[in-house]
Amino acid sequence: MAKESTKARAKKKPKFSSRIVRRCFICGRKYGYMRKFDMCRIHFRELAGEGFLPGVKKSSW
Repeated sequence: MAKESTKARAKKKPKFSSRIVRRCFICGRKYGYMRKFDMCRIHFRELAGEGFLPGVKKSSW
């Protein structure tokens, strides 16, 4: 879990566009981030497994 100050700093508009840090909106994690869902891989897997993400289902073959 990221600190509250780190989350707040990431929400501010940076001076340069290359400094944008995208973070999970649930926990604030910056690594393993999926831009399409705006969350990290860990929370994506949890929510997709529970069926809370529309259009996402577990694959099996």
